[in-house]
Amino acid sequence: MRRLDFAAVQRLGRIRDLIEPLREAFRRGAHAPPRTQHELTESVNPQTLLLMPAWRRGGPIGVKLVTVFPENARQGRPTVAGEYLLFDGKSGEAVALIDGSALTLLRTGAVSALAADLLAPSHPQVLLMIGTGALARHLLEGHVAVRDYQRVLIWGRDSTKAAAVAERVSKLAPVVDVAADLTRAVSEADVISCATMAQQPLVRGSWLKTVAHLDLVGGFKPTMREADDECFRRASAVAVDTLDALTEAGDLIDPIASGALSATKVTPLNRMLNERPGPAREGVTVFKSVGHGIADLATAEWLLKCADS
Repeated sequence: MRRLDFAAVQRLGRIRDLIEPLREAFRRGAHAPPRTQHELTESVNPQTLLLMPAWRRGGPIGVKLVTVFPENARQGRPTVAGEYLLFDGKSGEAVALIDGSALTLLRTGAVSALAADLLAPSHPQVLLMIGTGALARHLLEGHVAVRDYQRVLIWGRDSTKAAAVAERVSKLAPVVDVAADLTRAVSEADVISCATMAQQPLVRGSWLKTVAHLDLVGGFKPTMREADDECFRRASAVAVDTLDALTEAGDLIDPIASGALSATKVTPLNRMLNERPGPAREGVTVFKSVGHGIADLATAEWLLKCADS
């Protein structure tokens, strides 16, 4: 059985090269049952176990097992850990074990980039990253793969961590800097990507520009929010990687409950990709991802092809 550890995945995978394979995977589809989520502890930020299967009839079968331990960050350890197991669709034999954290980082950055390619302004100037965790660099690399930016801003509660991210991605745009004030940064940004574990909204709809794209990645539970109801009230288009987000993500559950957003207005990414191209997107657009088994399966297949080439 093939083994691709974290270093191997990071060495093999470039987010910009994964975007088109993911576009095709979402168009083609696969069987991807709702993920199974188990809270292992009782607390405000409980330890969580996630299982995400996916398969194509006659094709490969994959399942990702992930743990989320929020308190690890206090000890300088990764919050998310996991493995991806890929089986042969004909024999049922296990063919590869891939580091789940590395796969998720690549997949998440590429899926957000794919959504931004469909929804973001055509000629943005400023990209804002809210959050300084492991996903930040990958999300930024994904966004700059589909749009050109003059400025990239990084905001985090810890300015030292924000500065470290800015240093690491310093070549992504002519200007890469730390944002000291979140309100001002949001009001200047054309595209905003959020990857936090916030329990209360960080982004206010009243701060957004007339034309802006909001990429919400961090929240994956009903108790988590990164954007307030006004962001959705203003939105001309709301897309998700999977409609499971309607019952899993507080960023959608709450505004639907309050009437700020209609569930019928939420479009899954595969439908958007298979529709005939519509008019250019205007106003505020939102993409909410919670993770999709189709994207994990396609990323695992792509990594194995990269390893064999």
